[in-house]
Amino acid sequence: MIRIIGGEHKGKRISAPSNLPVRPTTDYAKEGLFNLLNNRIDLTRTKALDLFSGTGNITYELASRGCPDIVSVDSDFHCVRFIAETAKKLDMPQVKVTKMDAYVFIRKKFAQWDLIFADAPFDQKESSTLPGLIFENGILAPGGLLIIEHSARTVFADTSHLKEQRSYGKVIFSIFSS
Repeated sequence: MIRIIGGEHKGKRISAPSNLPVRPTTDYAKEGLFNLLNNRIDLTRTKALDLFSGTGNITYELASRGCPDIVSVDSDFHCVRFIAETAKKLDMPQVKVTKMDAYVFIRKKFAQWDLIFADAPFDQKESSTLPGLIFENGILAPGGLLIIEHSARTVFADTSHLKEQRSYGKVIFSIFSS
């Protein structure tokens, strides 16, 4: 069960199909994340990218809080379909869903985003390369934030842009900026 914790759709519960290959961000971690974001950026003026979006948990939260432009990327067909259908039901036209491998998407350099959130599968070894890949391909806008959700097992090879890390239970958010 996904619960939107803030904004226009606060309290709304969304039931995701049980067959999705996901690990949604917990409400506890999500609350910490959005407290951090609320103190750093104006979401109503933010162009956001949600990589490895899974159920769309972070996407819906961003949209509920007034984010005007959100691209949600996942490689799983069922996840993509679920996010698109849910965004439509919730009347979130600012949500655009793309079915693509996140690493391929980053390399395509479609645009720049003010906020990039990435929640790769915790057991995916390549996730430690995400910061370097994102900065090398220039998809984070100047002054933007990159937030990566990961477990304690993930160590980033490129930490030159790492500003801080926040821990919420077994989840860590690493925050990068240019």
